[in-house]
Amino acid sequence: MAHRPERRSMSDKPNLLFIFSDQHSAEVAGCYGDPIAATPNLDRLASAGVTFDNAYCPSPICTPSRMAMMTARHPHRNRVWGNEDILHSGIPTMAHSLGAAGCHPTLIGRLHSVGPDQLLGYARREIGDHHPNWLGVPRIDMGPLQGTASPDRRSLRQSGIGLSAYDVKDEQVADRAVATLEDYADRLRSGTMERFAMTVGLMLPHAPFVARKADYERFAGKVGLAARRAPAPEDDHPWIARWRAHRDIVDVTEQEELRARTAYYGLVHAMDRMIGRILDRLDALGLADNTLVVYASDHGEQIGEHGLWWKHTFYEASARVPVIMRWPDRLPAGERRTQVVNLIDLTATMLEAMGAPPLPNADGVSFLGVARDAAAPWANRTFSEYCYGSEFDWGIPGTGQIRMIRTERYKLVYYHGYRPQLFDLTADPDETRDLAADPAHAAIRQQLTRQVLEGWDPDAIERHIEASIPDKRILARWAETVRPESRFMWEMKPEHNRLDDQQTAHASAPAAAASR
Repeated sequence: MAHRPERRSMSDKPNLLFIFSDQHSAEVAGCYGDPIAATPNLDRLASAGVTFDNAYCPSPICTPSRMAMMTARHPHRNRVWGNEDILHSGIPTMAHSLGAAGCHPTLIGRLHSVGPDQLLGYARREIGDHHPNWLGVPRIDMGPLQGTASPDRRSLRQSGIGLSAYDVKDEQVADRAVATLEDYADRLRSGTMERFAMTVGLMLPHAPFVARKADYERFAGKVGLAARRAPAPEDDHPWIARWRAHRDIVDVTEQEELRARTAYYGLVHAMDRMIGRILDRLDALGLADNTLVVYASDHGEQIGEHGLWWKHTFYEASARVPVIMRWPDRLPAGERRTQVVNLIDLTATMLEAMGAPPLPNADGVSFLGVARDAAAPWANRTFSEYCYGSEFDWGIPGTGQIRMIRTERYKLVYYHGYRPQLFDLTADPDETRDLAADPAHAAIRQQLTRQVLEGWDPDAIERHIEASIPDKRILARWAETVRPESRFMWEMKPEHNRLDDQQTAHASAPAAAASR
């Protein structure tokens, strides 16, 4: 049993506990106003810290968003647009900066880096990822849930009560995080460590939409159909309509929608329970007073809103993410911030709080001043992008370059080769009225279009992505032949996955036709 370390003075630099989940919509959390979601641990974190209501991901897809967060650079600067793109090891990351500041940063769980560099500046890594490091080698076997973790109709058909390997893995990640905190407490007490910087990477609540029986049944009959329905076909945006058709989600049944949404709420609750175990241990070891705790997710999840699933779009459910920061006596407790921020800004913020050197050539700007004082100056503008080539796993036929700009009031989504979308989020927070063709909003549309294209050339991006495809083919053929070892890999077994009788997993709509 670890002993409580001596209480440290408030002038000391803090520890860092950064909890980074996967595909958690900010809308599905009690501290973000959802009356159904059961997230008591995130809620208590928010009640003791600062919650950001308008935080966005750099890209609504895993690896581009994560690599952008690590480097505090937008995806087009990293040249990481898809889950098979490799971040250049010469680009310094948050972990490098923490190391330069004297910390020995530790990662437990999810990173989602492709290629030979599986540390990206972390000095220690535990558990690892569930997928191989390389292109061209056999992918994971999820047994009866095969295909359900991808933007695939199977994730809706094969949803409900059961168990996914992601849940199994996250339990082990939480176990290791607790054990590591105990080790840190001993080392702090003995003087062999000055402070720690730990990232905990969780998989939940990422699809499969399959939850343990108790977690599922907690929400059965309470979670209704999505509140924001798909528009009529003639009103749908043409790119969104193509995506909807290509991913086979035009005719999702009510049973599928209720079952998948109910399971998602169960997965969020399961994740919150694991986070609670980590926070409880931090408190019990006497580490909380001098630890900056940060919770965020790499992107959101549509869960049927606007008739869409997974991520890849720039509706709020997909592009907006939860960000909560707790730092006793340094940040206010129970306050909210409405400023528009991004995960790349969050990285700059954590580094400033840790006294670590800012990342050179970064796009992200620290909002630590805003976290301390709501009246601190801040430019309410951010960007997010999703670009794909002709051979991307999750694109639609052809190539695409899409970028969002969010200001204090408006959101414009630029689709190269298509008409844009424009929403007034003050008047229309549910994004049901596209104002792009409204003559009264022509000036703001033109202004935001100019801004979204500043320093961002969609034609050049397309050329670069297409030119990288032959490189990836060679890398894949090399790995297929050589079969290089994957490092820091958690072994996923088919038996980690199961789907119970779908009849028992049926969810009935509550009296209210829709809920969020």
